[in-house]
Amino acid sequence: MANFKKLLSNIDTFIFDVDGVMTDGIVILSSDGDVLRTMNVKDGYALQLAVKKGYRVIIISGGSSKTVINRFNALGINDVYLGVSNKLELFHKLIKENNISKEKILYMGDDIPDCEVMKEVGVAACPADAAEEIKAVSVYISSFDGGKGCVRDVIEQVMKVQDSWFDNDGFHW
Repeated sequence: MANFKKLLSNIDTFIFDVDGVMTDGIVILSSDGDVLRTMNVKDGYALQLAVKKGYRVIIISGGSSKTVINRFNALGINDVYLGVSNKLELFHKLIKENNISKEKILYMGDDIPDCEVMKEVGVAACPADAAEEIKAVSVYISSFDGGKGCVRDVIEQVMKVQDSWFDNDGFHW
């Protein structure tokens, strides 16, 4: 665990998948064809705090939904890429265009489309209910399932290691 905590001290960028990470992977189909998802408010709190504290937060998902874009934009996340069929190709484009160091990225994914990117980042993480192939390439497996707090778990751990999690009234971790 000490090596894991040391890796977290270098993280300045978070990349998250949506379905199965931000959500529990269940979609509700409405009669008008819209796909509805639920997201965890504690994950949302951690995401907006990370943005406010200067971390780069990027969303990359194969799914596509205006409501998902609206949710992330409301949290201050503007790097939202939906409908992505090749996550590795987009990942390479983003790190090159934004001069992001792979070693400073924590990527959290849950299924096969995330695997190749996860092999290239500083910290590969996944929810407790991720696919076995994803668990096998992950440096960290959250004790929380997708949509149930796994995003907050990794953000909170990074920010605590970097002493930026909670600093009201002089209180620090």
